[in-house]
Amino acid sequence: MMIEPPIDEMVKKMGGNKYKLSIVMAKRAKELEKRIPAEIEKSDKKAISLAADEIYEGKIVSNI
Repeated sequence: MMIEPPIDEMVKKMGGNKYKLSIVMAKRAKELEKRIPAEIEKSDKKAISLAADEIYEGKIVSNI
């Protein structure tokens, strides 16, 4: 089973810091839940998965 997006690649985008990745991902997921709750409810993905996809695609960068 392959995890998508790859966690190792996302950790690299956060400077190798798993803690930073978890914080950024959680903050973005909460932000998505507040901004687009109807879309998330209709989607087959949860907010945390959408946040992970955005980080992997480079749409979200860390400011921590």
